[in-house]
Amino acid sequence: MNRIRSLLKKFSIFNFAFLLLAGIVNAIGVTIFIAPVQLYDSGISGTSILLSQVTPDSFSLSFFLLALNIPLFLYGLKKQGAVFTVYSIFTVAVYAISAWLITDVLPVDVSLASPLAGTDLFLCAIFGGIVSGIGSGLAIRNGGAMDGIEVMAVIFSKKLGITVGTFVMIYNVILYIISGVVIQSWILPLYSIVTYAAGSKTVDYIVDGLDLSKSAMIITTKPEEICKAVSDAFTIGITILDAKGYYSNEPKTVLYAVVNRFQIVRLKSLVKSIDKDAYVTITIVSDLLHGSKENT
Repeated sequence: MNRIRSLLKKFSIFNFAFLLLAGIVNAIGVTIFIAPVQLYDSGISGTSILLSQVTPDSFSLSFFLLALNIPLFLYGLKKQGAVFTVYSIFTVAVYAISAWLITDVLPVDVSLASPLAGTDLFLCAIFGGIVSGIGSGLAIRNGGAMDGIEVMAVIFSKKLGITVGTFVMIYNVILYIISGVVIQSWILPLYSIVTYAAGSKTVDYIVDGLDLSKSAMIITTKPEEICKAVSDAFTIGITILDAKGYYSNEPKTVLYAVVNRFQIVRLKSLVKSIDKDAYVTITIVSDLLHGSKENT
């Protein structure tokens, strides 16, 4: 019971509110701009669009969003943590429900063309990518994710020796090739690359680095407690440096760790829950090289 209470305290109404907004925004981008002209979003969202096109009408976009994403998030539960998993499943559920409302309930005709951009593929690709990118970026900034493929990228990219962004890009290239073969045309898959590029750059702008690792430097007087909590949570190595405050002349400890973008929110929360006076800086890591031993 105490464990459940402790877990519930980690959730934030503020985060849920922004994740709700993220799911709605993403649904608008996909259902208003991308899906009506049969373009393809990236990741599971794009896969769901393709599957909804080649299966009976009873298997809708919303159905595939839930059926494909939720198992991936649950698979990443141990790696990403319960809070991230719940946030992500909530976001995808909002996305799926919002998409269903727009396509099947609200008086919006998205059957043949975009209500805002008509059949202009370039406009649909650009604005669909930007709007859905805003939704994905908001989800990441508030501790969740919009797409299960990014979670798989976090888990497997390190083992494959590639970045998270490269993993996602490879998946999308394969998706667009399959789409071209299935529909026997390369026009829509090529325009979908524009959608992916616009979405990626938008997420880039919102979360400050889509496929970059980030380094955290933590100045604290409680290094042992923070090291244990961070190491247990993320299974990463941490470097400990002895330091001294210039004005206070008191001994302090500097902790250095490299995490992925999904872990930043949880890392800051962990540190502040242990030492509210800790000083934390987050820096983008443009390149990362380590030896055979991952722990430092």
